[in-house]
Amino acid sequence: MSRLFGTDGVRGVANDDLPPELAFKLGEAAAHFLGEKGGGSIVVGMDTRRSGDMLEAAIVAGICAGGADAYRVGIVPTPAVAFLARTLGADGGVVISASHNPAEYNGIKFFDRDGFKLPDEVEDEMEEFLVSEVPRTRPVGAGVGRSVVVTDAVERYVSHAVDSVRGDLVGLTIAVDCGHGAAWRTTVKALKDLGARVHAINCDYNGMDINEASGSTHLEVIADLVQAHEVDFGIAHDGDADRVLAVDETGAELDGDVIMAICAAHMKERGELAGDTVVTTVMSNLGFERAMRERGINVIKTKVGDRYVLDQMRTSGALLGGEQSGHLIFLQHTTTGDGLITALQLAAIVRESDMPLSELRRVMRRYPQVLENVRVADKGLLSGSSEVHDAVRDAESELGQNGRVLVRASGTEPLVRVMVEAVDAETAREIVDRIAAVVRREMT
Repeated sequence: MSRLFGTDGVRGVANDDLPPELAFKLGEAAAHFLGEKGGGSIVVGMDTRRSGDMLEAAIVAGICAGGADAYRVGIVPTPAVAFLARTLGADGGVVISASHNPAEYNGIKFFDRDGFKLPDEVEDEMEEFLVSEVPRTRPVGAGVGRSVVVTDAVERYVSHAVDSVRGDLVGLTIAVDCGHGAAWRTTVKALKDLGARVHAINCDYNGMDINEASGSTHLEVIADLVQAHEVDFGIAHDGDADRVLAVDETGAELDGDVIMAICAAHMKERGELAGDTVVTTVMSNLGFERAMRERGINVIKTKVGDRYVLDQMRTSGALLGGEQSGHLIFLQHTTTGDGLITALQLAAIVRESDMPLSELRRVMRRYPQVLENVRVADKGLLSGSSEVHDAVRDAESELGQNGRVLVRASGTEPLVRVMVEAVDAETAREIVDRIAAVVRREMT
């Protein structure tokens, strides 16, 4: 049996491989492993997917059956649940979201009482709890948990995000694409509370349009909006708003590496970059590493997943870390990837420096990077494929010091991701095509 938990919780097509029966069991497991014995409470939030109501009902029922109270905070960004878990005095948090995936998918991910994602060992214990056939005695009477609606969750989270900014954003005009997702209220409110003018799109939702031709997976939409209006820059969220990407005032795109480079350089100049260190993943662009090295900033790399970035940050004492995908963690403000906090920190740098984002982005030169997602029958075959390993070794030998190759299985989908960086895009594309062809031949 393959591991139930992926890179970021449990994910699948809602009501198919992620049915409400499984959601109930996960809720009960949350009460057992996160809640206090004989009580406790778990914060439950979700994004805008139609299946969210169904899965919320099942998870809440499982939490209550496990003897804990469920604090229902409604539609909020993933980082809001992490924040609320630690500030409401709860024992943990559950987020119902499939992040950037299409609307038919959904997912369930967990935070502990301090707002941190669960370590692999705890997830493994929860998975064992799900499949165990040992009879369990459930609480009855006053031991059964309650469902409690938290009515001011958005206001609490937005206030926290606004407080993370030194000064205000008066004078800035910012375009926002909420991707028909969980940021539909929070980001616009926070920017306006700080005095910025806002052009916002895709703040509505119908449950089936999350991430559809919008948000951080379709930056051309926010780029068009920026070029149609006189704005300082634009930002775009994914469905659960734990990430953000940006475009400058010309419509040029900034990924998480560039945003993190800008923030790291600014924090270093102000003496606020703990240990002169940032943490990123193996997917980070080679140009990011070189830009940081030129500024005396140490780069520590982890495997893909913002929780692994966070683990290394806590070990090394770093305060800034993140992923190219736009998951950035400012540990002095948040315990997980937070698209709103990141957007506000970037906006504050633009405001404080009095420089356009197109100028600030010159902090790093991005090496051409080509990524192809190859859909496979069994991604678990990757580790044992000598043909794929040989293709990667040959490509690495060809590139030498002028590029790199990364081939890995997706943690959330039946995909193998093939990424190549090179001095020019043509070389990167040719090598990606070559390796992807081997993956398809051997694994589909």
